[in-house]
Amino acid sequence: MTTISTGNNTIQLPEPHTLLQPAEPIQQLLETTSLYLHIPFCHTRCYYCDFNTYAGILPMREPYVRALLTEIALAGQAARHADGRKRRSRTIFFGGGTPSLLSVSQITRLLQACHEAFDVDADAEITLEANPGTLNAEQLTGIRAAGINRLSMGAQSFDAKLLQTLGRIHTPAEITQAVQYARTAGFTSINIDFMFGLPGQTMQHWHDTLDQALTLRPEHLSLYSLIVEEGTPFYTWAREGRITPGDEDLCADMYEYADTLLRQRGYMNYEISNWSLPGKHSRHNLTYWLNLPYIGLGAGAYSFFGDERYSNERDPATYNKMLQAGRLPKVESETVSRQQAMSETAFLALRTAMGLHLPTFEQRFGEPFAHFAGDRLHTVEEAGLLEHSTDWLRLSPRGRLLGNEVFLHLLPD
Repeated sequence: MTTISTGNNTIQLPEPHTLLQPAEPIQQLLETTSLYLHIPFCHTRCYYCDFNTYAGILPMREPYVRALLTEIALAGQAARHADGRKRRSRTIFFGGGTPSLLSVSQITRLLQACHEAFDVDADAEITLEANPGTLNAEQLTGIRAAGINRLSMGAQSFDAKLLQTLGRIHTPAEITQAVQYARTAGFTSINIDFMFGLPGQTMQHWHDTLDQALTLRPEHLSLYSLIVEEGTPFYTWAREGRITPGDEDLCADMYEYADTLLRQRGYMNYEISNWSLPGKHSRHNLTYWLNLPYIGLGAGAYSFFGDERYSNERDPATYNKMLQAGRLPKVESETVSRQQAMSETAFLALRTAMGLHLPTFEQRFGEPFAHFAGDRLHTVEEAGLLEHSTDWLRLSPRGRLLGNEVFLHLLPD
């Protein structure tokens, strides 16, 4: 346990690595799945966004929901065990896009379909992503009653000018209002996303945003450095010299400041970009970092299930037509080899603050990690990018800033 002081209070934090020591045997967890439901609708597309999202097609919401209901039923049937039992689901995540643009009735129907098609845990973590500018008190009360028990809000900044720079539709005041509405509706698990390294963003902007975020005391914070993706307006503007994202040194300073501040306030940094209060880490996101099975539902969603990685049709209209014809919308797939699964399990775990739990790796693959890795990590170990303990391998503080250097050494030849 780690002890920290916050004002007049003393908080006992569990060691972060305990989160990646599965509460259930790994072979049992591999028989479960998490569900991701992609909702591709937005009022407008943010200037940095390269996700499979669309503005101007809001009238398609109900036909899309009907198609998604069909896919949930088909996917549930396909995922059943050989003896006919429904596949157990530990978490459900509504991502996007802007899932909060759906009505309470549409969200309720989708959740009911998940429960009918899968054996959803009674205490499953069920998350809905939301834009603060699309939330109101009545809606939040309705979705909480429907079964959503965790909110993830894309706030990005508390600076009004920076929000305009990003193309966001909400104001700083609406972030605070949305959190207050959510608390009144009974939400006790709230994540807020913020970005750093933005064009025109100073260290003082970052300090102010984090200070205002902490006054809301969210259970979870996700902090992401801006990545300028090809095909976005930001990519074009950066090439034209119209915007200048934060440089690497500034981004590193912002990250390190946030990590120090949040640890002082009682948050654990359990993954490179994620901090939580004790017990409030994202169980759904740990599915990805533990390389456990998940089924993606909706246009452009990705899945990793049954040693296969596959993706859905991206275009919502084509996706709808495929399901109207009774066809699963799978368009691309690959078989994940044992060697590839071992590599991915290792480097995904190393993205977390806890690192790779070596006994679990050996139980999963029947081979010690040291035998699998051989001398591939020798160079990065000599460079001080990795730390060892009896049962764990994790990135050193320096390694966390140079993680890709380590991950490259774990990729299959």
